[in-house]
Formats: sequence, structure tokens, C-alpha cells
Amino acid sequence: MENAVIVDAVRTAAGRGKPGGALSDVHPVDLLAETLRSLIERTGIDPALVDDVIGGCVQQVGDQSGNIAHTAWLAAGYPHTVPGTTVNRQCGSSQQAASFGAQGVMAGSYDIVIACGVESMSRVPLLAARKGAVGSSDLLQKRYPEGLVNQGVAAELIAARYKFSRHQLDDYSFRSHQRAAEAANAGSFENEIFSVETPGGRVSADETIRSATTIEGLSGLKPSFQDEAISQRFPEIEWKITPGNSSPLTDGASAVLIMSELKAKELGLKPRARFHAFSVVGDDPLYMLTGPIPATRKVLDRAGMKIADLDVYEVNEAFAPVPLAWATELEADLEKLNPRGGAISLGHALGASGTRILTTLLNTLESTGGRYGLQTMCEAGGLANATVIEAL
Repeated sequence: MENAVIVDAVRTAAGRGKPGGALSDVHPVDLLAETLRSLIERTGIDPALVDDVIGGCVQQVGDQSGNIAHTAWLAAGYPHTVPGTTVNRQCGSSQQAASFGAQGVMAGSYDIVIACGVESMSRVPLLAARKGAVGSSDLLQKRYPEGLVNQGVAAELIAARYKFSRHQLDDYSFRSHQRAAEAANAGSFENEIFSVETPGGRVSADETIRSATTIEGLSGLKPSFQDEAISQRFPEIEWKITPGNSSPLTDGASAVLIMSELKAKELGLKPRARFHAFSVVGDDPLYMLTGPIPATRKVLDRAGMKIADLDVYEVNEAFAPVPLAWATELEADLEKLNPRGGAISLGHALGASGTRILTTLLNTLESTGGRYGLQTMCEAGGLANATVIEAL
């Protein structure tokens, strides 16, 4: 079986996902096209050699409809002979794209593949593609007669189950911004972010990092999802999830060049990392965001590893209780968890987050001399992906 390796990885900076955000004037097709161009130009490969472009995008409506992975490839000016497809595994869409691409290489179906993702939350509002998708199903209502809940309420349920205090959640969020600001100031993101041209000028720094954040400021924010009917149904909820301990709406794109180790050698390219193991799981759709826990256990079992064997772990910070619950269950070292900040500070551009996190994980391993890294994502409906990579 072929080894699948990462040759390079790039991302845009994170823009606030609302009108006036740094990337809000850039069409998502163009945003992903520029990301693909940056990846191709950095590596110098002939784009005609790419076997497939697999892209993640969650809200595949409006500006993001019509197989945006392939549309962006064409918009970048690359050969129309290269196919593309867009996948949706909710927040893990581009992580799944990377898994599909790497698995295709390992199976011998691909020599070279690009995994990528994009989301413009300023242009395509959150849940725009889900109206009626759940509530209109008679069979789903029959299975869950009391109804499922939104992700914010799921985060509240997790906070209640693990008895996380509001201070714990806000303190974790404060540290996310602190770590991201320290990394940005040290130039740690320079090798992964490329500069995007916008009508308002070039954007090359994450707009979502709030270096002036304080725990006192976070503690003054009001809960975002408080609802009387939900309180009656779940009296254990104390309403602790706020805009400060949640990931912000974000615009962004990212891309990873994956190929067989043999092909990289043939082209004279130096692999940066090797894919080591994968998992994808389903978990309780009510709690929804706990999937990274069984996904991590499964991927470690497949890799024949223990949590202590990992040098860095990236757990998507959709809401602060998610990585905290994960760390509690896995008995993980918090110093290794999202050491350069996570989605609370670096943003969560849904379809782009998987390959964005992979890009940051890769650069963190290289700069710290680490060998093994894990990334895992909670996903709507109780899904989760986990991937272990080995820096070379």
C-alpha cells in the first residue's frame, strides 16, 4: 500500500463572517481559487498532474452552490481536464476531503490530489442550507419525538454533564486568544497564511484573534442560547455558552497537496508529513459534539498508539466545552492541546476548518520538532473525524 504524504498546506487568514469582515467582499469561489493558486505556485507542480480536487463546504447554496471545488479550480485558470467534487460532513468537511484524498492515494487510485475547503459565512448565513432538512422528516421525528437541539444547546448539555463552570469555559477561551496572539506575534503563522487581495487591501492576518480579551470581559457576556422551553426540558442546563466561549462566524479557505511518497520523490518534492491513521464515527445526536472522544479512541487504536505518544493535538474549538470534555475523557495534557489557539480565536469557517487545522497542526509539529499529531472535529448530527499524521 502506498504511503500518502503532505507536500504542502496553505490557508487564508480568518475574516469575520459578517458584512464588513476582512474577506466579506471576496466571492467564495474566488477565495478558494486564490488558495488553490497559492498552493500550486508554492510547490511549482504542473496543475495538469492533479488527479482530483476534493473540497469541503457546508452551506452549499447561493454563492457556494454548484460544486464549488471544481468551480474554484476553473476560476483559478487551471486545466478543465482535472475533476473536482465537493463533500459535506458538516464542520469536518475538509478534514473528510483530506481523508478521502489520502485514502485514494493509499489505495492506488490517485497519484496527486488536492484536499481543500471554503466557507463565506458573511455571504451564506449559518444554517442557510438546512431549513426544513430535519424538522420535515416524519421518520426522524418518530425516532426523536422530543426533538433534537441546536449545537449551542448541545454545548450547554456537555457543560452540564461535565460540570464545567462558567469560569472554566471563559478561562479556556481567554487562553485560546492568548495563545493565538502569541503565535501571531512570533510569526508562527507566516508559513501557512498567504496574503489575499481584496477591494479593501491585502489580508494576511487573522481578524478573529482578540489579543485584548480578558477573563473579566468574557465573564460579562450574556448566554447566547437561553430558552425557557429548553430549560424546562433540561433543568440541568445553567446557560453558560456565550459569544466569548464559542467560535465566531468566519470566512476562510485552506488547501493541502497530497500525493504518494513515490510520486513526490519522482517530482523532486520533499514530503512534510505522512498520514498515519483515520477514523470517522457517529455519536449521540442530542449531545452532538462529543464525537471527537470516540473518534480519537478509534484512531489511536488503529494506529496502535496511546494519547501520550502524541506531541500535539488539535481539537476544534466549536465551543469551549468540546475540547475540555475531550481532554477530560482522554486524560490529555492541556499544554499539547491547541497550542497556537483554536477556533475560538482562529475562527471556524465551517467547510475550511478541517484543512485549516491540518495546516496549523503540520506547522506546529515542524516548528517544535514533534513527530505525531492528532486532529479531530465535532460535527453536526453527532459525527466526528480524527486523523493522525507523522511529521517527516
